[in-house]
Amino acid sequence: MESYNFLSFGGIFLLLIFAWLFSADRRVINWRIILWGIGLQLFFGVFIFIIPVGTKIFLIVNDLVIKILDSASAGTRFLFGRLALPPGTVNEDGETSLGAILAFQVFPAVVFFSSLMGALYYLKIMPLLIRAFAFIFTKLMRLSGAESLCASSNIFVGIESPLTIKPHLDDMTRSELCTILTACMATIASSVLALYVFMLKAQFPTIAGHLVSASVLSAPAALVISKILLPETDVPKTLGTDVKPHYERENNVIEAIINGSMAGVKLAVGIGALLLAFLGLVELLDLILESIGGKVNLWLGLSVDWSLRGLLGYIFYPFTIIIGIPPSDAGAIARIIGERTVATEVESYQDLARLIAANGIQNPRSIVVATYALCGFAHIASLAIFVGGISTLAPKRIKDLSELGFRALLGATLACLMTACVAGMFFTKGSILLGR
Repeated sequence: MESYNFLSFGGIFLLLIFAWLFSADRRVINWRIILWGIGLQLFFGVFIFIIPVGTKIFLIVNDLVIKILDSASAGTRFLFGRLALPPGTVNEDGETSLGAILAFQVFPAVVFFSSLMGALYYLKIMPLLIRAFAFIFTKLMRLSGAESLCASSNIFVGIESPLTIKPHLDDMTRSELCTILTACMATIASSVLALYVFMLKAQFPTIAGHLVSASVLSAPAALVISKILLPETDVPKTLGTDVKPHYERENNVIEAIINGSMAGVKLAVGIGALLLAFLGLVELLDLILESIGGKVNLWLGLSVDWSLRGLLGYIFYPFTIIIGIPPSDAGAIARIIGERTVATEVESYQDLARLIAANGIQNPRSIVVATYALCGFAHIASLAIFVGGISTLAPKRIKDLSELGFRALLGATLACLMTACVAGMFFTKGSILLGR
């Protein structure tokens, strides 16, 4: 164990204190939720990083995801040919890759994964897994069945997760709604997991297993943080009850695959649209900030980075330190974590991949901890998506959802950092989970 492992452990409690400072009611603390939530995270961390059988399962999951992605590339190569070749590869006709092209090499995997999830839903595999996690959260943490079900759904799916509790949305408490929004933004969907694996697998071979691990860890973290930020003061209608997922099952598995692939196309187009819009807006804002900031630096003799990413990097620097990132890497990682807030996690993972490829990270633990910290939809774009999406399912709760949005975004960000603390607490340089 290194000093950084203990720092990451302490970071868990520092993040909880930070959440408490922004709590809507600091006098109400549900210790059962906090203790069981941390306990579940630590149990899973020990199982994955310490217990040999857990490590083997982790590596099996990693290899399985990589093989599934390799299968997905068959359709991509058929449709796009040379454009679909990952950087540095050559096809059977001797054609070399044209370089990294997100739209042709990564987005098609989103469509494939979405169709796969559709098939798994039809075969009742996904509902079974979701109910298993929901049962654990409901019974151990004594939460409502509806919020537990939605939180567990977010381990596997994204914007679709609120659909599993659609009949209960109108009657939920404000605390439950905050929990749902926080869980939605603190985790990633399995359909977009392919994005990040493609970006990082060359530099980080076990990235797939870590992303799956992070999504599982972030669910209880989101529950803990959200209940600190907005404690439950009412009595939820589904408190302690087992709620079954609400979803429309297709007539056959082929229909499920077709519907899943169509949903994947919409998701891929949506991601592309968000990147086009937000990256352009961030660039425009950078021009304004740097223009003003340059004059301030000149007048005051400063050397401050006034870009939006630079300013967010300064804000996130202390958080980067407390999650266990060594100071030698903290500046660069803080900038990447900070930019996720405005530029989405897609851009952040791309920048992390570039940083690793350029040997810009000195300590290997920084790669692992950063991977967990970035694993979530905790950014402005998803805030609009989830608030808007859930509002269409429960129009009577638009006012509550819009008021809770930024509180949930803060909660999701802290939950992702808390998950990074757990990874940093158990990771060691000699771990085979680094895969380098």
